[in-house]
Amino acid sequence: MEGYLGIILIVVVVALVAAGGLFLLFRPGRTVAPPAEPPTLPQEKEETEPRPAGAGEESEGAATATVPPPPAPAVKPAPEIEVPPPSAGRMVRLRSRLARSQSALGRGLLELLSRDRLDDEVWDEIEESLISADVGVAPTQAMVEELRTKVKVLGSRTPAEVRGLLREQLLVQVNPDLDRSLHIAKHGERPAVVLVVGVNGTGKTTTTGKLARSLVGDGKQVVLGAADTFRAAAADQLQTWGDRVGAEVVRGPEGGDPASVAFDATAKGIEQKADVVIVDTAGRLHTKTGLMDELGKVKRVIEKKATVDEVLLVLDATTGQNGMRQAQVFAEVVNITGIALTKLDGTAKGGIVISVQRELGVPVKLAGLGEGPDDLAPFDPEVFVDAILGED
Repeated sequence: MEGYLGIILIVVVVALVAAGGLFLLFRPGRTVAPPAEPPTLPQEKEETEPRPAGAGEESEGAATATVPPPPAPAVKPAPEIEVPPPSAGRMVRLRSRLARSQSALGRGLLELLSRDRLDDEVWDEIEESLISADVGVAPTQAMVEELRTKVKVLGSRTPAEVRGLLREQLLVQVNPDLDRSLHIAKHGERPAVVLVVGVNGTGKTTTTGKLARSLVGDGKQVVLGAADTFRAAAADQLQTWGDRVGAEVVRGPEGGDPASVAFDATAKGIEQKADVVIVDTAGRLHTKTGLMDELGKVKRVIEKKATVDEVLLVLDATTGQNGMRQAQVFAEVVNITGIALTKLDGTAKGGIVISVQRELGVPVKLAGLGEGPDDLAPFDPEVFVDAILGED
């Protein structure tokens, strides 16, 4: 009996042990570990650069393909250097443009002076015509007084005599004896320096570029200073002018110190043994004291390296007597030595030439007679007067 009980006890224990194992194996929440992944073979690194010939070949002789080198970046071609014509005789060649705008004044004056009877009313008309052309009150009165005297002496007048009288008086007022040459002679190894000043919108930067072009045409080596740091467009414009004729342009950061740019341009001119350095300054209102003081600083800084030989004031001929007020203030700050009168072909008020010279004692040295690159000419008083009067 005891033997059977022992056997039964053993069977129960074995059954319990087996049931516990199954429970552990299949209990809720148990996760089965995933089968191990087969190992992956390392991949070859893709070649990004060509290898030398014969390198990396397999022992069996199979050649691997090489990646071709990237194409070389496109090189921007240098701008073609232009050879400008010399400045001599330019105003003669451009005389017809001047005549188209000024001849109405000349025809009117000739018609009035050719009348059989020159009474006070006619002389008043002559005076009004001259003042309307911006000749100025004082020069007009001087001209009319001289003309009245000469007419009385002559008595009867032929058209040729009338034209001769008027030409003589206009030339006297324009004053052909003034020194209109640009002072651009080198000082030993140091270049001459030309400072270009004026108010906004008169064409300073364009005049600077055209002047550089004219001087290159005369055989001069020129360095340009883009001291108008307030407008990036001005520096870019000057760069274009310089590139066209092979003149180096010295620039500074936008909003930088214009005096520093002027100093660096002068230093570059000395280093390159250039003939002329032309410094373009920012346009400024003649009524703004701070900006005018800054212009004086630019001139003083340049003079630490070289002599400022020319200070050219750029005036717009179409502004008339307002240009006179501008000229007077600029002359007080930087000692103007000459006038560059732009847009002279676009106005019938060429008398500004007479009034500005009379008021300042400064000659008009350059005349802008169009928008082309070679339309800046040395001012010639006789060509100017003949253009006003038209052909004989």
